[in-house]
Formats: sequence, structure tokens, C-alpha cells
Amino acid sequence: MYPPSDPVELPASYASLDLPHIKISHVPESSKEPTPVLLLTLYRPQNNNAFTRQMQESITTFYTLVNSDDRVRVVVLTGHGKMFCAGADLDIGFLGGAAKAGAKAVAKSERDIDHRDGGGRASLAIHQCSKPTVAALQGSAVGVGITMCLPATIRLAYAKAKIGFVFARRGIIMEACSHYFLPKLIGLSRALHLTTTGSVYPAEHPLMRELFSEILPTPEATLARALELADEIAKNTSTVSTKLMRDMMYRGPASAEEAHLLDSKVIHGLFGSKDNTEGVKSFFEKRPPNFTGTMVNDAPEAWPWWSQVDVGSVPKVGPRTSKL
Repeated sequence: MYPPSDPVELPASYASLDLPHIKISHVPESSKEPTPVLLLTLYRPQNNNAFTRQMQESITTFYTLVNSDDRVRVVVLTGHGKMFCAGADLDIGFLGGAAKAGAKAVAKSERDIDHRDGGGRASLAIHQCSKPTVAALQGSAVGVGITMCLPATIRLAYAKAKIGFVFARRGIIMEACSHYFLPKLIGLSRALHLTTTGSVYPAEHPLMRELFSEILPTPEATLARALELADEIAKNTSTVSTKLMRDMMYRGPASAEEAHLLDSKVIHGLFGSKDNTEGVKSFFEKRPPNFTGTMVNDAPEAWPWWSQVDVGSVPKVGPRTSKL
């Protein structure tokens, strides 16, 4: 998605897309055309919205579209019903094979060097998208149910929602790129505590203090606040500015001096840009801004400033030879 390599055919309506295990709504829902704010709801009513390969593919497809769609400015991510997401669907199995029907028979090709974590695919789609995501955890989230939310720009939660990084209790490791995101968001000490115990805590627990920027009293209030924030972002901020600042925080250099050099390059590239001009003009005219800049057309020359990593299939290598 940096930028999209191939042209993307954008839908006339997101609500009519056939995307298994998720539901897309325009905001307001009555709109027949795509709106600046879209609501993505994890939707497996009989399975507590447990994560599946189909859900991952649907999320990835959706964010690929949104990344290229100038009509859309913000995504709100939530879950259907009482739970946000119960984690990976263990009836299906972590690799998408039929666990009950014999997990040992999972194809070796899914265990070799070419395997790519499905949760990571979903997380990277959210992380790389040029449009910010506001996650509204209206209910409990464990495993990949919480790790897929870490790349969201803003995370809100219902106070009593149960949150668990339960991987050590399932004999696996934290996934969905969470060992990158979690320590950055809450600090190494809390991240180690949560993942080593594998315990489940309410969102209002002190260990979660840095994970959610706001804690709400009810599930309904959580989604309402997320939609309110998304509307504020869509109406008042530049997509180019917010995306660049996200990338600067996550992909920034290691020292203050290097950060200064990067700041200088990026901000100089934005001086006089269409969004910079509109931002200043709307301020003096005391009116809401009308930002039209996009990362595809208006990103400064300094972006991207990092070496991009190909997460496609890994080239086959020959057998290792002993150095002895």
C-alpha cells in the first residue's frame, strides 16, 4: 500500500460488498454512496466474532480499497454484539485447517518458510492504510482480537470489556505484529507482564492505562464516541498530515538529531502544498477546512524515507552446509 502498485476498482457502495465475516456500513447508514466515515464491524454472530482466514482476507481487501478511495477519510472498527472478538476460531485452527478433523494433517506448505500470519496481514493492512482507524472495543477482545487493534490510530474501550494477551496459555506467541506495537504503546514492563501471565483484565485496569486513550461506561457510548471522533477527524484534519505523523512516530530515526533532519525534510516538502494552503486560509477565514490532499498525489518527496520491506513469499533457499 505504499503507494498501491496496481489500479484499484472502487465500489459504488461499500455496504453492498461481499466480504465474509465483516460488515461495512456508511455513516450515516442511510447513505447509498460512500461517506467520509465508514464503519467496519466484525460480524460472526454465532461465534463471538472469532477471527478466521476469511475475516482476514475481507479486512485486507477492505483496507486496500479504502487506501485508494478519496471519498473515505476515517474508518471506525468495532464488533457485533457483546464481544469485540474472541480471538482465533479454535474450532477451525490457528492455520485455518480443520483442528477437530485432525490438525496434524495441515499441509506442510502452511508450516514452512512461506507461512504468513493471518493476523499480521490484517494488522499491516490497518497500519499501512493512509486513512486513520478508530477502534471501538464495545466488548471483550483476546488474542488476535486485541492485537489486530494495536495498529489503529486511536483505541477506545468499554470499561468492563475483558482484554487478554493469552498466547502463553495457548502454547503460541504474540502475533499480528504485536511484539512491535505493544511495547511502543504501553511500555516494555506492562507488555511483558500482560504477555507472560496471559491473564485477562478489564479495559479499565491500570495495566491497560496506556492502551486505550478513552474508557467509556457502556458499549453504546464506546461506539458513539468513536463515531464522534471519526467525524471530527474527517471534517477538520488533513489525511496527508495525519498519515505522515503516524509514519514519523513508527518509522522515525533513532536520535533527536536524525529526527530533526527528518522533520525538516518533511515539513519543508509540505510548505505551500494544497492542504497547507487550505489549512492557513481556512484559519484566517474562520471556516472549516476542505482538505483534498492525498498520499498518492501530494506526499512530500521525502516520503517514504525508510527501506520498504517485501512481506510476500520468501525465496526458496538451498540446504544449509556445515561450516565445520
